[in-house]
Amino acid sequence: MEEKHIFPVLGGDNLLIKRALKEHRRLERLFNETEDPERSLSILEEELQAHIRFEERILFNEIQKVASNDQLQKIEDIHSHDVSKPEYKDPFWV
Repeated sequence: MEEKHIFPVLGGDNLLIKRALKEHRRLERLFNETEDPERSLSILEEELQAHIRFEERILFNEIQKVASNDQLQKIEDIHSHDVSKPEYKDPFWV
């Protein structure tokens, strides 16, 4: 949702957006790592915390500064309507 609806406010050439996309790719690789899962989870924990701090403290603040009222309203509408129930096949999560 971020990449499709929020990041375009700053544009694909923005350095903050490029950083966020790079971090998303890195996190995805760590989630999919199977060779040494214990190591990957340890790295993932640190990188995910840093990424969330970056988005909350820097990226989203910059987006709020430059977004129009219409863009902010659209993001709010999309966020509030995207409450789809996740599909969990494992009975533990149901």
